[in-house]
Amino acid sequence: MREIRALHTDTTVTVYQAYAPAIGVPAARDGRFPAAWKRDRMTWIKPSFLWMMYRCGWGTKQDQETVLAVEITRDGFDWALRNACLSHYAPGVHADRADWKRRLRQAPARVQWDPERDVRLNPLPYRSLQLGLAGEAAGRYADEWTVSITDVTPLAHAIHALVRAGNTDAAERLLPQERVCPVAAELLAPLGGAA
Repeated sequence: MREIRALHTDTTVTVYQAYAPAIGVPAARDGRFPAAWKRDRMTWIKPSFLWMMYRCGWGTKQDQETVLAVEITRDGFDWALRNACLSHYAPGVHADRADWKRRLRQAPARVQWDPERDVRLNPLPYRSLQLGLAGEAAGRYADEWTVSITDVTPLAHAIHALVRAGNTDAAERLLPQERVCPVAAELLAPLGGAA
């Protein structure tokens, strides 16, 4: 199953990223990405807090010590999905490999579906969205879509400490309340997602 689960409102979607403190701290302080943030690189955003924890090791991996919750506009999120291509070839989604390669070259955003994680970071039987932004999409993300940036590193560390102590119930109560984010079928179908 592939659905987008996220902390969201009618007008915003919260995504997560992890950066070195030189990027993450000023981003959270100023509510925008600093000049050192590389606009010319692919940047991956994740609506799943636990998938981000899996990726950044609860904010302990090198250059991923600052975990950010980035609230972006729903319009921006939908624009990224509308202009995305799957990062891999999928029969039934693409006419053929050449069609996929052409779309991938042209798309300013790409999608991967990775196994969602539980609070112990074990894989779950459904997939979670990762959305890669490059070029125009990265610029729009930084300059137009970002509503707020919050440093959630202390939350990541608190949940991790509870998990390590074996208190998963308390850890789960601290998690962001992510739920299925309604997305139009015409946006998800070309990305191999659920309607």
